[in-house]
Amino acid sequence: MKQILVIGLGRFGRHMCQKLGDLGHQVMAVDKDENRVEACLSYVTNALVGDATRQDFVQSLGVDNYDLCFVCIGDSFQDSLEATALLKDLGAKKVIARASRDVHERFLLRNGADQVVYPEKQVAEWTAVRYSCDFLSDYFSTGDGYAVMEIKPPASWVGKTVAALDLRRHADCNILAIRQNGAIKMPVGPQTVISREDVLLVLGKDTDLDRLVEKG
Repeated sequence: MKQILVIGLGRFGRHMCQKLGDLGHQVMAVDKDENRVEACLSYVTNALVGDATRQDFVQSLGVDNYDLCFVCIGDSFQDSLEATALLKDLGAKKVIARASRDVHERFLLRNGADQVVYPEKQVAEWTAVRYSCDFLSDYFSTGDGYAVMEIKPPASWVGKTVAALDLRRHADCNILAIRQNGAIKMPVGPQTVISREDVLLVLGKDTDLDRLVEKG
C-alpha cells in the first residue's frame, strides 16, 4: 500500500483516484473545484479543496510524505507546470504529470516531472495497433522499441509445437505465456502444441511483431 497524492480531479484524475482506491492505496485528492472534490469522496482516503499553484497550500500537504504525486490537471497548461514545479521544490519523491499535447510533455519534464503520461497519444497509438490487426487482442509497448502482444494464433500455427514454429529464429520473438480458458500457462516448453482456442503472449521488437502478425 502506498501513500499517493492526486492533484486535479477532472475525468482523468477522478478515474485515477477510483482505481488507486480499488488497489488499496491511501489517496489524498486535491482540486480547486469543490464539486469535483465532493464527487470523489467515496473512493479516496481524504480530499481537500485548494489551489495547487499556491506554495503555502502545497506545503501544507506535506508532499514529501507521499510515495507518488500525480498532477492530473488537464485544463490549464500553466497550472499544471506550476504545480509540478512546486511539488519537486517542496521535496516530492516522485512526480508523474499528465500532458495534453507534445509541447506540454516537454515543458513538464523540464519543470521537474519524473515521468509524463500523455493519455490521448498513448491510447491513440494502442488503438491504431490493436484494431489494424485481425489476430491481435491486446498490445503493450515497453517504450524502448519492444512490445508484448496478445495474439490469437493464425490458422497456420494451429496444431504445431512451439519448436516447430521456431519464432525465435524466424521472427526474433518469444512466446512468454499462453492463455488457455482464461488461465495463464507458463513457462511454455518447446513441445507445447498451439490450439485454436489459445491466446499467445509474445515478446519482440515492434517491427518484428508487426511482420510476424502480418505473415501469419
